[in-house]
Amino acid sequence: MTDVTRRVADFAGLDVPVIEVTSDAPGPRLSVISGVHGCEYASMAGVRRWVSGLAEDPGRLLRGSVTVVPVVNVPAFWARTPFVVPQDGKNLNRCFPGSPDGTLAERLAFAVFGQVITGSDAVVDVHAGDLVEALEPFVMYDGGPAEDFARGLAAAYGIRYVVRQAPGPGQTVAGSSSAAAAAAGIPAITAEAGGCGLVTEAAVAAHVRGLDGVLRYLDMSPDGPAPTAPVYLNSFIWPRTPVAGWWEPAVRTGTEVSAGQVLGTVSTVDGGTVLETFTAPADGVILFVTSSPAVAADGLLLGLGAA
Repeated sequence: MTDVTRRVADFAGLDVPVIEVTSDAPGPRLSVISGVHGCEYASMAGVRRWVSGLAEDPGRLLRGSVTVVPVVNVPAFWARTPFVVPQDGKNLNRCFPGSPDGTLAERLAFAVFGQVITGSDAVVDVHAGDLVEALEPFVMYDGGPAEDFARGLAAAYGIRYVVRQAPGPGQTVAGSSSAAAAAAGIPAITAEAGGCGLVTEAAVAAHVRGLDGVLRYLDMSPDGPAPTAPVYLNSFIWPRTPVAGWWEPAVRTGTEVSAGQVLGTVSTVDGGTVLETFTAPADGVILFVTSSPAVAADGLLLGLGAA
């Protein structure tokens, strides 16, 4: 049997919904968060569906407990603000493990890290492509003392591409929830499916299936798909444009590219002059592409996963 608790938690002065599903039998504590970015709706929809199914089936969780926060960044969700916390303009997923005395994003990260991530045996941060971000599904984990277990979690999610981020300075995604968890010795993954802020059945189902796979991997449930044999990528390259202009990608998400291949151009808004042409710095696969033509100086263009 399982016990289900729905409550509203105080995270940095914000009312944030939390669902806890607990089995009678002792076991691992799995923590699942989504909505770290407030417009990544497919991830939130997937987590909502998954935890509702878990709560409604009293025999499905055989042991342990699951803590779920379906919408972490509630200010961005209500304001429909992509990427950042609207009150301070900071990307919450660059602020972990946070600070109790910082801006709202830093305090929110601190609350989530202290109240949800700390003490977990495994963490899954569920994401999707934001409003101007087309995306090929992938899972990312971080190097460190818990990386072997995290790699297993990533494979259990059942998505084709798995990216390892090396620990230490120079991380592509420094300050993420999973990177902070990894630094604390907690196995964690960031799972991405869905794009452009759209709620599609394929993306929602991918997250539900992935979370079921994690439960099975942790021996918390007999159900769920078996781990897959993904394509492992060992670096994540994020080209940025030095100049503002009109971004026109020459590749789509999921495209395998070769070093030197043209990835796209940035031109003047009137279309008269190509300001920059971007080529692949290495062989790899395109994992996300900025779908908006409007890019500012230092704007992110795409993400290339390389072996």
